[in-house]
Amino acid sequence: MARQRKTNRALHGSPIEDYCLIGDCETAALVSKHGSIDWLCWPDFSSGACFAALLGTKDHGYWSLAPTAKVKSSRRRYVDDTLVLETTFVTRGGEVLVTDFMPPRSGCSHLIRIVRGVRGRVKMRMELALRFDYGRTVPWVTHAKSGLNAIAGDDMAVLRTSAPLRGEGLTTVSEFTVKADQVVSFVLTGGSSIEKFPPAPNTQRALRSTKRFWSGWAKRGTYRGAYQDAVRRSLITLKALTYRPSGGIVAAVTTSLPEQIGGGRNWDYRFCWIRDTSFTLLALLAAGYDEEAVAWREWLMRTIAGAPDQVQALYGVRGERQLTEWEADWLPGYEGSKPVRIGNGATGQFQLDVFGELASALARTPEAKGRERISATALQAALIDHVCKVWQEPDEGIWETRGGRKHFTHSKVMAWAALDRAIRNYERFDGFGDVERWRKNRDMIHREVCAKGFNKRLNSFVQSYGSTQLDASCLRIVLVGFLPPEDPRIRGTVEAIERDLMRKGFVLRYNTKNFRDGLQGSEGAFLACSFWMVSNLWLIGRKADAKALYERLLGLRNDVGLLSEEYDPVRRRLVGNFPQALSHIALIHAAFTISGTWRPQAYGDQRT
Repeated sequence: MARQRKTNRALHGSPIEDYCLIGDCETAALVSKHGSIDWLCWPDFSSGACFAALLGTKDHGYWSLAPTAKVKSSRRRYVDDTLVLETTFVTRGGEVLVTDFMPPRSGCSHLIRIVRGVRGRVKMRMELALRFDYGRTVPWVTHAKSGLNAIAGDDMAVLRTSAPLRGEGLTTVSEFTVKADQVVSFVLTGGSSIEKFPPAPNTQRALRSTKRFWSGWAKRGTYRGAYQDAVRRSLITLKALTYRPSGGIVAAVTTSLPEQIGGGRNWDYRFCWIRDTSFTLLALLAAGYDEEAVAWREWLMRTIAGAPDQVQALYGVRGERQLTEWEADWLPGYEGSKPVRIGNGATGQFQLDVFGELASALARTPEAKGRERISATALQAALIDHVCKVWQEPDEGIWETRGGRKHFTHSKVMAWAALDRAIRNYERFDGFGDVERWRKNRDMIHREVCAKGFNKRLNSFVQSYGSTQLDASCLRIVLVGFLPPEDPRIRGTVEAIERDLMRKGFVLRYNTKNFRDGLQGSEGAFLACSFWMVSNLWLIGRKADAKALYERLLGLRNDVGLLSEEYDPVRRRLVGNFPQALSHIALIHAAFTISGTWRPQAYGDQRT
């Protein structure tokens, strides 16, 4: 049995933390430390994958490029503040540098791999197995003058290279040797089989322009506080998760990476959650990226146009509403973690907290002028009127549980935040709307949450009204300004979560053994919640504890500064979808808190 487990693991992708991200601001690929690209969706983040070995075996598509001899050592890095990846392989015979990148898109999408000899002589092997439709469809491959064409229906990929190519089974192989300063390049271009493909780009020119794009973007950042390097890399990661044509921001580039190895909590995160994109927007704004805020505002205005009662928790990158959830049963899942889900059924859930995140983001976007501002103000007024109607209803909550609706404390707090931000905007801009009704409902929510969401015996806010379950979402109570850090109920909540929801120094979302969430299995520590704990500790005056936890969390990043959704403190591995926007957002926010760049908004006069 042990031998079988080892074999299966070898067939599946590398550990999650062994991957690096490259992308063109419309889609992204994951490159393992061994030089294998095991995940890529074309033409955009949520399209079908043409490399899906991450969730299966080599038979489901991959593109490897590495020395044939035993690698004595390897190291990798992003070139300065870019998304250009360099991997150096050292063998007994020499040293070689592989550069992987995707130029910001202008027309077709290109994935470029450049091999450069550093010293000695290194024999290299390239293996390309294209499999469209998440590893299910083997394309028809034909050789062309400078490479090959692979076609299956509308899907097409073209490989162009000067290296020799040959077929081995259903895989294209190239073997070649590089010596010092010798360069061999590969350009893989994805697109539609019914459209004409452009000529291959000049790889060195494309490399220079890609470096300029990312370094130029990074230089626009204004953050100069603590942990600048970690913040800058996280900001670049968030930019890479942005779908440039629309301004939407995906939660992650992967689907179904498990929250527990071998478990069934596997979800598709290649979509735009209103919550996550709002958090991302606030992080980018605080770092000086107003252009992204404007693009997001335009995406938002288009996406949620219509009746307020039809606002969804998530949408497609272009604002699509239908994201039907289904299972790719031909994929065995990451290290046997099934099912592999495509699409996300959370579109049908009622998540009350979304309105709070929306209102907070709208209140912070750069000032619009004329008709655009009036339109946004009218939109917010309609949303807030709807909140007044629905805030007393139960919902599925921030964690999208599938065990039935409840009166989640965090959801009510965010309904309060929605009203509070709308009232502030009304007062600031002399806006329109039934502000007296808004004030009445805001105060009602505040009183109710303090009466029903706080458990005096536990001395803590709890997951839902009347519950005795703790929930890390309650760490956001102070962050949105519902109560000040000095309030003893905030300290009590922090201490209760420390006592009952921390495992080996990291924060769980909630106790999956005690709370019936309608899902199978367990999960790791949720990294965003752990960063929220950092901010809470800092705000209540436990600054040494906050910094110690923050630096422990930074130590979980992989060698190029990326984080997934969760961390398994027993196996000491990253788990969940990768890289995860919410983890990097919370990392940035905690750094802003520690540096004094950010503090909660001024508190109202509610002191129930």
